[in-house]
Amino acid sequence: MSKVRTMEEMPLSGFHYKMFTYSSGSAFLDGYIIGIIAVALYVMQKQFDMSVTMVGLLGTATLAGMFFGGIIGGYLTDLIGRKKMFLIDMLVMLVVSILQFFINDPIQLVILRFILGIAVGADYPIAGALMAEFSPKKNRGALLGGINSLWYIGYASSFLVGYFMLSIGDTSWRWMLSSSAIPVLLLLIARLNMPESPRWLANNGREKEANAIIQKIFGDHVVMSAEPETKVKTTFLDIFRNGNGKWTIFVSVFWSLQVIPTFGIGTYTPEILAQFGFANGTKEFLGSAIMNMFYLVGLVPFLYLVEKWGRRPTLIWPFFISSISLFILGAFSGSNMSFIFILVLFIIYGIFNNAMGMHEWIYPNELFPTHIRGTAVGFSTGVSRAASSVGTFLFPVILTNYGLSVTLYICGALFFIGFLLSLFMAPETKNMSLIESSSINKGAALRTESIAARKNG
Repeated sequence: MSKVRTMEEMPLSGFHYKMFTYSSGSAFLDGYIIGIIAVALYVMQKQFDMSVTMVGLLGTATLAGMFFGGIIGGYLTDLIGRKKMFLIDMLVMLVVSILQFFINDPIQLVILRFILGIAVGADYPIAGALMAEFSPKKNRGALLGGINSLWYIGYASSFLVGYFMLSIGDTSWRWMLSSSAIPVLLLLIARLNMPESPRWLANNGREKEANAIIQKIFGDHVVMSAEPETKVKTTFLDIFRNGNGKWTIFVSVFWSLQVIPTFGIGTYTPEILAQFGFANGTKEFLGSAIMNMFYLVGLVPFLYLVEKWGRRPTLIWPFFISSISLFILGAFSGSNMSFIFILVLFIIYGIFNNAMGMHEWIYPNELFPTHIRGTAVGFSTGVSRAASSVGTFLFPVILTNYGLSVTLYICGALFFIGFLLSLFMAPETKNMSLIESSSINKGAALRTESIAARKNG
């Protein structure tokens, strides 16, 4: 008779990679949709008389929409299920992506980008919850963290697509913005065949369906977990109760401190490179794409280290190193340094920034129980996007009024605050089951009980 094993004890398989593809599409679309506006704005400003305020609104509309999308979508994900929300979200994103082609006024685009942001924000809690709930515990950090790498692929792809579409001419910005419909459609078709989360089903009293999915995927001698997944009603305020409030604050704040500089710098990378003296019409866009591809390559060793060293060190030190990189860039702005020197500093910043960014998928999905996992991730996504939307709106204003040096110093300071926060608050969840990691905030007694249950199971 075969030994009974849990889903979290199963080795990596083709199924896990398939789920990774379904989930990482969310990050890809986020990066692509946010990135493409930077190149589109470059062309649009030649056709529309736009103030700095309007440029800021266009740059930040998607992020502002993600605030509402994350909070509402996360809660709905816990209420009606992961798969159903995945499909609804893709349909909304597809329609809005196409509508961007037909706008005749910047205000219309602001509205559509806001709606698109709602859809993108809603996709985060769905993707993270599904990946976490199917992942082996020994590989969960790498799988969740790896999702973040697709953000950079999407972002770099948007600059490459935008760069090649510049040759279309004055209408190129329309094709750039609506081009997101293609990956959205492909992802929608792919997600039609994905399973519902067994943990969500069990939490909603549908154990028979949950077991049928587990046995179909993994075999007859696999169960969901050693610890029972009890039925608990989803209540939004639970993310602040029963010890969850500490982690809600931690995740929301460190996530916000990471994305404010990231989206500000990312949205206006071409202009930043131009202020460093690299503006010949195309070089700044190629530089943006090159930097983001290096960011992706640099993440690979951290996907190993997050399981080898743990979550804490791979969050704390990247915050610190990214901070120092931006301080140095701020000090050398206006010094006519070589393109390679500036590019290398931005690559160092980006590699370690990407390393800390992967924890935005790891920590919120490990620190909260099934019945509020989507809600907590959605809330944290919403708060971080609200913060980043304000930062992205103010970024060009600060850049125009105070210069590049001060702007980079401010971004570096935000990362340094993130370093201090992580140093004092970041927990270690390496090699824990989801029941164990979501019990950290419930006290030592419950942790001991859950560990004993796993051993005896």
